[in-house]
Formats: sequence, C-alpha cells, structure tokens
Amino acid sequence: MVIAAAKMGYWKSSLDSSFPRAAELPFDSERKRMTTVHHLERYDPAVLAGLEVGARRYIAFTKGGVDGLLDVTTHVWVDGQAQLMDAEWKSKIEASNERLAKKGMRVLGVAFRLFDSIPEVIQMDLEQGLTLVGLFGMIDPPRGEVKDAVALCRSAGIRPVMITGDHPLTAIEIARQLGITENSRALTGVEIENLTFEELKNVVEEVNVFARVAPEHKLKIVQALQENGHIVSMTGDGVNDAPALRKADIGVAMGITGTDVSKEASDLVLLDDNFATIVASVREGRTIYDNIRKFVRFSVAGNIGKVLVMLLAPFLGKPLPLLPLQLLWLNLLTDGLLGLGMGVENPEADTMKRAPFSPKEGVFSRGAGVQTLWVGIMIGALALGLGSWYYFTGRPEWQTMIFTSLAFMQVFQALASRSAKESLFKMGVLSNPLLAGMALLVIVLQLMVLYIPFLNEFFEVIPLSGCDLSIAAATGVIVFVVMEAEKWWKRK
Repeated sequence: MVIAAAKMGYWKSSLDSSFPRAAELPFDSERKRMTTVHHLERYDPAVLAGLEVGARRYIAFTKGGVDGLLDVTTHVWVDGQAQLMDAEWKSKIEASNERLAKKGMRVLGVAFRLFDSIPEVIQMDLEQGLTLVGLFGMIDPPRGEVKDAVALCRSAGIRPVMITGDHPLTAIEIARQLGITENSRALTGVEIENLTFEELKNVVEEVNVFARVAPEHKLKIVQALQENGHIVSMTGDGVNDAPALRKADIGVAMGITGTDVSKEASDLVLLDDNFATIVASVREGRTIYDNIRKFVRFSVAGNIGKVLVMLLAPFLGKPLPLLPLQLLWLNLLTDGLLGLGMGVENPEADTMKRAPFSPKEGVFSRGAGVQTLWVGIMIGALALGLGSWYYFTGRPEWQTMIFTSLAFMQVFQALASRSAKESLFKMGVLSNPLLAGMALLVIVLQLMVLYIPFLNEFFEVIPLSGCDLSIAAATGVIVFVVMEAEKWWKRK
C-alpha cells in the first residue's frame, strides 16, 4: 500500500508529518480490521480533496475485510462527497469485492470518519458510522515451487489443506492455482460454527479449503482430522495459530515471519518460510527411515547367519567354527563399515510416490521380518555347508573358509539390500559411492588379513589358494543372486 501511494505521489514520510498518529486500534482476527486516528492540525487539504474538515481535529482511517467493514459503514465516498450507503451501493461494492477475490486477490476495504476528539471508549465508537472510500486489491502470488511441492505431496499420499482468514473466493482461486482443490467449495468459519463436531468430522474429509476462519476454528479442524485417524501437520506464524500448532501432531512455525509464541508452540521451525521445504523434509525423513530399516534388516540377517554357524557347528561334529577375534573382526567390517555406507543411501524412486506408513508399525513389518529370517538362514547354511565340506574332507583351512565366506556374503548382501524392490543393476553400483567404497575396503581388509603374514598369524587364519578364495567369493554371489531374484519376483 505504501508503494501504491508513492506511485501516485503520496510519500509516507510526508503523510506521517501531515497526519501525526494519535491513537490506534490494532488488528484482531475477530474484527478483521484495523483503525488509526490522526491529528488534522497540519494536514495538506490537497490530500483530502473535497473533504469538508471544518473544525474537526481528528480523522480515523479504517482498513480491513470488506464484509465486516460494510456492517459498520453508513456512507460511501463518491465524486468528492459522501452518499448514503443504500442497498444498491452495497450490492455494487459486494460485487466488486467478489470480482477481485475471484482473481485471487486479497481485498481490503478502506473507510474514514471525522472526530472532534478521540473517543474515550475507542473500540465501540471509532468503528461506527464510517464512510467507505473504496477497495484495495493485492495479489500475493504463491511461490513457483509451491505448486510442484503440492503435487509431490499428493503423489506421496499427503493431503494439503488450506486454512486462511481470506475471503472464500480468494482462497478457492489460490487453492485452485496450487492444485490443493479441484472444485469451488470452501467452508467458512461461520459455517463451522453451525456444525456439530461429528458433522465437522465428516465435512473435513471432503473439503480442502477453509476460509474466514478464527483461531478456534483452526483448532477444531485439526482435532476433527485427528479424530478421523489422520496424522496432522499444521503450519502457522501468528500468536493465534499457537493452539492449533500445539495440538497438531507436527507443528511447523515460520522462522522469518513467525512470532516467538508460534515458534515455541511448534515442533519444527522453517528458516526460509517455504512450503517446499516441508515437502523436502518429508522426503528426507522417509529416506532416513528407509535406510534405518535397511541397515537393521541387513545387520540382523547377517548376525542370524553367524549365530547359526556358532550354534549348529558343534552339533555337526565340528570344533568352534569362528574364534572370538574373528567374530569381532566380521562385526567390525559388516556392521561398522558396510552399515556406514548403507546409512547414506539415496532416496528410492518411489519414496514420494507411495502412501505414508503407519508410525506404529515395526521395523520388521510388511514382510521385512520374514525376509530377514530367510536371508540369515541362507547365510548360515552356506557358511556351515562350505565349512563342513572342507572339514570332513580333511582340509585345514575349513575355519578360514567360513571366516572369509561370511565376509564376502555380507558384502554382496549389503549391495543387494540397497533397495527392497529395485535391482542393483538399475540403481547402479556407484550411485552410492560411499557404500561401494566401503564394500571394496572390506574386501581389501579381508584379503590383508589372509595374506599379510603377521595379520594371518594374529587372526589364526590360513592363506587361501586362488581356487579356495573364488569359492568363498562365490557364496557371496549366491546370496546376491537369490536376493535379486526375490526382488525380481516382487516386481513381476
């Protein structure tokens, strides 16, 4: 508004000196308007052309929502004079308001009133008997990236809902531009007041735009969505948003425009006030959760295999298959180095194309437990089978073969565990360079233990021949092929 006035030749500094502020009635969400009172002692008559000030000493300017402003307006300013606000004028003004709102504009009505003195009861007297000057339409276009972020939300099973104090037509137009709604339906605060909570619970499943709402309405909407089983994230920046931000499962405050109260009531604070950042954080959160699941399944399956080897070998008539130091070494390589690489896995292709999972589900849900179990059994069976073959044929390196085959199997298991559905060949080995590097490092370290004299003595292993090493590596390839075959079967 300051810029618009400047373009017409009215500079704020000049207006401030001509009309010193004497009192103020701040904006609040119930009245949806603000009033300031100014001295008229030094004003420039050219600024208020046509206005007969006479002996009046003060003028009050009111700006706010047009609907509410019309209720306290008795006259309209036309061609330099006040005319009585009749039904025809009111109809014209409402039509103009709707026309601007349908273009996605936020519309403010502007009115004034002259006073001899500042009323003692400011709120009751200032905003009565006003003369409407006109309407001020402002376009607040959404950021370009928000439309794409809303589309990404929808593909990810997240339902965006707009809750605003703006005019319903303005809200619907902006929501339509962003893809939040595809119809022209909006629920207003007045309509919410007339609904029971049970009725509201049904309506919130169908309506994506709520306009002209008060703070208590925001709280009701959040509660209704939660009662229907939704996980609700609420964004806000004002003091009035604090109750809804606190009630929501995830309150998100604006870091730039947000008040201290809204930030304190929230779980997260956006440093850039950008909705797209929320969507990016959802993507990051899903990726982290997926990577945790992958690592836990990988680690547990590998340890099931090692436990089976240690537990069942004596029943097969063999001595202890792995020494404590060897077992610690394997855990360091697999759970340590390979786990570190799995923790930075990139998002999968369908990360933002699937519905959210329930926060109450376990790590081994959706078949993960069964898959972890059979992979662990396969690793244990291969290691035991290979070790038994070498042991019962009198080969002294039988223990080293178990030791080395477990290392190779977990390297290939880690590569196959990068995705529960996608093939490693489609993803590319180097798409996670850290894991690829860690897999190579594990193999190099294992070979060092086998072939550097003081290390193989320390770990009590026997250097393997090329053929034996190939057989140990082949067990890893078997694990990889079986896991990839399972993923292929799932895709089919």
